[in-house]
Amino acid sequence: MSRRVFVVGAGLAGLAAAVQAQRRGARVVLYEAAPYAGGRSRSYFDARLGITVDNGSHLLLSGNHSTLAYLRAIGSADSLTGPTHSEYPFFDAQSGAAWTVRMSPGRVPRWIFDADARVPATQPADYLALLPLFFAKPGRTVEQTLHARGRVWNLLARPLLRTMLNADPADASATLAANLLRETLAAGGQACRPLVAKNGLAHAFVEPALRLLQYGGADIRLGARITGIGYSGTDSKERVSSLAFEHAGDPVAIDPGDGVVLAVTPDAARRLVPDVAAPDEFHAIVTVHFAVDVPIAFVGSERMTFFVNGAADWLYATDGRLTAVIADANRLLGTPHEEIAASVWQEIAKAVRMPGAPTPPWQVVVEERATFAAVPSQEGLRAATRTRWPNFTLAGDWTATGLPATIEGAIRSGQKAADALMNPSMER
Repeated sequence: MSRRVFVVGAGLAGLAAAVQAQRRGARVVLYEAAPYAGGRSRSYFDARLGITVDNGSHLLLSGNHSTLAYLRAIGSADSLTGPTHSEYPFFDAQSGAAWTVRMSPGRVPRWIFDADARVPATQPADYLALLPLFFAKPGRTVEQTLHARGRVWNLLARPLLRTMLNADPADASATLAANLLRETLAAGGQACRPLVAKNGLAHAFVEPALRLLQYGGADIRLGARITGIGYSGTDSKERVSSLAFEHAGDPVAIDPGDGVVLAVTPDAARRLVPDVAAPDEFHAIVTVHFAVDVPIAFVGSERMTFFVNGAADWLYATDGRLTAVIADANRLLGTPHEEIAASVWQEIAKAVRMPGAPTPPWQVVVEERATFAAVPSQEGLRAATRTRWPNFTLAGDWTATGLPATIEGAIRSGQKAADALMNPSMER
């Protein structure tokens, strides 16, 4: 009889763990406290706009190999869209200037020698200022590591790092930034192509995974909030022996040979697991959806635009909708939503060449705890995948993935947590 793997939490980390465990032959039982799966990467119908929107738009890169493997596994490999080449359109909200950075496909950055491909009014030597980041010392911020300033920093590196880290580079961990760049920029333009879920996060990441799990016989229990974890045994024989759920009667027994993946929030992990380390500082992301037809001129790679000197950080256009994302948005948590929408629309209107008034129908979505703060002080609070209980692992973008809190980090953590359980060393 195949072993059972109990996965607690059906965000992307939990879904990835469940899919990986099932693919490796386990019988999966998946629990989720909410009445829906997806966690922070969910989609829902917004009655105000009359369309389905994501809780927050996420930028992916073609070098996110764990994410792409997950999408292939659940039959959703065609759910992402983006430019066919590694192109990054930019718009300066203050000056109105627009340009596109076009990275060459190979590891050798030939694009910096092409005046039409690099940041305007820069020289190839200017990009050498970014090299110290790849040799960053632990505990230092990006700005402490990169002392040089100039157009490459202001018009390329800073806005992209801010978007990908969800933190201002003045505070962000240089180690996390370096790890991210090693897997993308250093791997060449073929690993840097920006991607988004063309029909929404649920359609790409959640619904296909649930269908696959159900088809494979997984037991999926939504609305099941975990309240406690039972431990038994001593020393090397200690293990997780039960899981308790709200309104569920007796705890669920975890038999010898079974495994448990806990893929919950850092706060929940601290409550449930003795002496676990977990981040305790978080950054918000604000997403503004506008129900508006996109001008025909705003097509191709320009459907995705990154902003400098503006309120928004990046913009994505799809049929009948424009979506703007504001990273590191704690400063906006007390700001009226209509004020946020109006200020963002003024910038977007300039970028897509539309009238600034009236503001089209909008919806502001605020995720107050979108990511753990990608700052040096939080790095030491990220828990490892394995725990001292051999049948119990942790998953989540907040665990020690080496990456900031991204979809790639979440999925990678879930796959790693499942693999650790399916390893025969679990039965020690």
